[in-house]
Amino acid sequence: MRLILASANPGKLREFGEAASRHGIAVEQLPGIQSLPPCVEDGLTFEANAHKKALHYSVFVKGPVFADDSGIAVEALAGAPGVRSARFAGPHANDQANNQELLAKLAAAGLEHVPARRLAHYLCVIALAERGRLLTSVEGRADGLILGEPRGSGGFGYDPLFFYPPLGKTFAELTPQEKFAVSHRGEAFRKLLDYLLRTA
Repeated sequence: MRLILASANPGKLREFGEAASRHGIAVEQLPGIQSLPPCVEDGLTFEANAHKKALHYSVFVKGPVFADDSGIAVEALAGAPGVRSARFAGPHANDQANNQELLAKLAAAGLEHVPARRLAHYLCVIALAERGRLLTSVEGRADGLILGEPRGSGGFGYDPLFFYPPLGKTFAELTPQEKFAVSHRGEAFRKLLDYLLRTA
């Protein structure tokens, strides 16, 4: 079985590919995705954006196409950054700028030293579509809290600030395999694999 990933992110391709290969499923990047008309991700939820991306790109290729939308939500910030996670500090912000913006928002709210008010969760929604038809949608979640300063050099996004209590480390301090085993993206993808194996 072959799955096509609607993303140009090499880290996602590697993570998804390693997990799927154990089940005899090959994950390939959508050919020429960077030259295709981009999907406008203006949904108000992760689910809406994942659906839009999967449906949009599924018309350009034969076979099942999946896309994910994910981000982080901090309870004390009313769920922000949420769907704006990748552009929290502006439309062209990088990971470091977004992390700094998150810490600045918490400090402005007087929460930089209140662990109970720094609860957060990562959320990931993966949608699977084929030829413009949505086949299924799955969700994964990881709960933790935001540290006052970054720790670790791995991962991406808000991983250096996201502390995962069961392992006593930030996501940026975990190996890629350790992270995928407990992450929001890993949970969602395992649900997608279950669906594919049930319906094969």
